[in-house]
Amino acid sequence: MPVDGPTLMLTDIESKYEEKASSLAHDRLYEDTGRWGHMFAVLHEGLNTHFENINGRAATTRHFWTQNSQDFLQLIKDLKEDLYTLKRAGVDAKLAEKYQLGIERCQPWLSPSGGSKVPEDFEPIEIIKYEQVLSETSSSVILKKQQSPVGLKMIGGGSYANVYAYVDPDYGIKFAIKRAKRDTSARDLVRFRQEFDVMKALSFPYILEVYKFNETSNEYRMEFCDETLRDYIAKRNGNLNFSTRKRVALQFLYGISYIHSQGYLHRDISLQNVMMKVFGSGAVLVKLSDFGLVKDQASLSTHTETEMRGTIRDPQLENFKNYGVLNEIYAVGWLLSYIFTGRDGLSGLADEAARVVQKCTAPDLTRRYSSVLAVIADVEHLEASHTATTEMVAEA
Repeated sequence: MPVDGPTLMLTDIESKYEEKASSLAHDRLYEDTGRWGHMFAVLHEGLNTHFENINGRAATTRHFWTQNSQDFLQLIKDLKEDLYTLKRAGVDAKLAEKYQLGIERCQPWLSPSGGSKVPEDFEPIEIIKYEQVLSETSSSVILKKQQSPVGLKMIGGGSYANVYAYVDPDYGIKFAIKRAKRDTSARDLVRFRQEFDVMKALSFPYILEVYKFNETSNEYRMEFCDETLRDYIAKRNGNLNFSTRKRVALQFLYGISYIHSQGYLHRDISLQNVMMKVFGSGAVLVKLSDFGLVKDQASLSTHTETEMRGTIRDPQLENFKNYGVLNEIYAVGWLLSYIFTGRDGLSGLADEAARVVQKCTAPDLTRRYSSVLAVIADVEHLEASHTATTEMVAEA
């Protein structure tokens, strides 16, 4: 009997990590995790080693050596590719959110040559030594048989779909459903399904997670978020400190940068399409949503779109079919302005944050940032200014 593709993929992954040693301290954490325990131990130990070294460098010379930078970048690459290979073969493995966020904090400044400079405002990463950071999630779950419909509450709507919230009776957790309107055209239904497929393929802490598409009712389930970015800042603008605004800005930028790294342009960045999960401790998590206008940079659309779409439109964009990275960066600048000031428009700042916004939205496209990674590099070095803080408090 011929061996199937998934079996070969899993065998190759297992062989790759059998050749790598791991310490007893990490092996013991994964003794009961089955086939992938050794792989997880190797990856966990590698992440701990690099995070510990970076923490040490941050407290001393702030120079992260060339070889260490190269090794860490390779580990990040292996982690991403090998977990994806497992997923393709039917094994769903997950990295702890704290460590995923740690990688995203480090990756933008890691350099493959000449060593890497640890940012001055870099905060030490919490090292996890006595808990698993990698786990294999179950591929199935038994749910209760519901005898009566679960109530839905409408919480939002767009041009061709409405969003509803409901509480799952099995878990007591709130989820959301995005349902196409009954009069949605065939073309928009195709776009709606494409939105789901793209979001399902993307896996990142700052991308809204979607779960299952229902072909019969043209709807899909997704994680629930508490507020839009607009509402989150508007309600708290007088009390938000600079460090919180900066964290929100960076999470937003990391999400956009990830989308671009996967070959897509969002094309509908707005204060309504950036969602926020708000936790009781005051912590927040940015979630990018609404991928209805997403564009694959490597392909040509069947329909040539010239109609100007999207909430925030670059004045320099003549028609929608020519939309590119520089036009997306204009919308990025617009949102950064709102995050740091709490006001619509592109005015209200007179500090280093203002210079970042101005470079994102420059009328001369050649003067704009060429990538979101470049925006991230500058935002990571922003520090609170007395002038900006005073202006925001006075406006509140």
